[in-house]
Amino acid sequence: MNLETIKVIGAGLAGCEAAWQLAERGCKVELYEMRPGTMTPAHKTAAMAELVCSNSLGASNIDTASGLLKFELQQLGSLILQCAEAAMVPAGGALAVDRSQFSRLVSERIENHPNITVVSEVVTEVPKPPAIIATGPLTDDRFAQQLTQLLGTEMLAFYDAAAPIVYAESVDFSKAFWGARYGKGGDDYLNCPLTEDQYQAFYEQLVNARQVELHDFERRFFEHCLPVEEMARRGYQTLTFGPLKPVGLTDPASGEKPYAVVQLRKEDVHGQLLNMVGFQTNLLWPEQKRVFRMIPALREAEFARLGVMHRNSYVNAPKVLAKNYELRRHPGLYIAGQLSGVEGYVESVSSGLVAALDLAAKINGRSEINLPPETLVGSLTQFITTVNKNFQPMNANFGLLPPVDKRGGKRERRKAAAHRARENIFLFAKNLNN
Repeated sequence: MNLETIKVIGAGLAGCEAAWQLAERGCKVELYEMRPGTMTPAHKTAAMAELVCSNSLGASNIDTASGLLKFELQQLGSLILQCAEAAMVPAGGALAVDRSQFSRLVSERIENHPNITVVSEVVTEVPKPPAIIATGPLTDDRFAQQLTQLLGTEMLAFYDAAAPIVYAESVDFSKAFWGARYGKGGDDYLNCPLTEDQYQAFYEQLVNARQVELHDFERRFFEHCLPVEEMARRGYQTLTFGPLKPVGLTDPASGEKPYAVVQLRKEDVHGQLLNMVGFQTNLLWPEQKRVFRMIPALREAEFARLGVMHRNSYVNAPKVLAKNYELRRHPGLYIAGQLSGVEGYVESVSSGLVAALDLAAKINGRSEINLPPETLVGSLTQFITTVNKNFQPMNANFGLLPPVDKRGGKRERRKAAAHRARENIFLFAKNLNN
């Protein structure tokens, strides 16, 4: 085996998971973390795997996307999931942790592993392969500049302005129609029309809805990407001349041009996910559900992802990443965590684990790993690295999985998809360890 030391940059969730997986497979690892010498605006401690937002890792029920993803990671021997379960606090059906205990447990496991050396310093140069970069949404500016030079211009974003994504099966298609403005480009958009009265009611709730409180260091990133509610506050008809403009569209139900139109665009090849075009937003999540369900076609909408706007460095993954989070033009160099374009705690863990498994396999003289697309670990990895000209960070959801050949309601289909995923991850884990 090649005993060359592997550098992992960043001791967050993804970096710690990657370092652990590599070390467990006999690789020598140097794990770099810039804290406490250099702190970020969001972190409060020097602890590894510090949770800077919620202390919840999401639902535990295996029939939910969050629960299924955690189950799959458990089968693959995730360090982060082991520590989370040991530091668990009561939270109903969710996996929530005591932040301090969780970070302490991760730190202890990492620091006591004979194959891991922790280095406390700022890394300002992109490491040479083999290495995994997991510097997170608050990547040091100097390192980000070097990474941008390596990847090319427009390959690294410095804020996350993601619009909500709805499950197509939850849309009322009787109140929507497919088509493009002036018929250009084919029937690529699902148009959700609003009458003047409907628009007025929607507008009033939108401009008065409660918003997320931004940190001072986040505010400057949104000057060129306005939240839909801020756009609306500039004038009653600003949206009807912007993302909701109805020109070039005729509602087949009435034969007339709607007063306003909310457009949805396919987010995946199967058409199971639909993106609300132009609806990047800073509204609180409960407010998003309440206000956006005022759109007639979305009265019963279920959201695979709600809108977010926050400081988040991430690469244009479909352009720069190949299979399993490896850089296309730099073999042996991987990007994991939120920097790779995944959204969420457990998703970050997943990316770090996958990158490490793939790198360890190659270092040990084996071929790249092939994750089953029927699993959430595999389907998320595939989505992140598949060509998508409108790429935005993504979290795990059932819409990423291939459709199941099963009749019945949504609950039955999701149970079938979860059962299929469990079978596939069992088989993959068994073969991985042989």
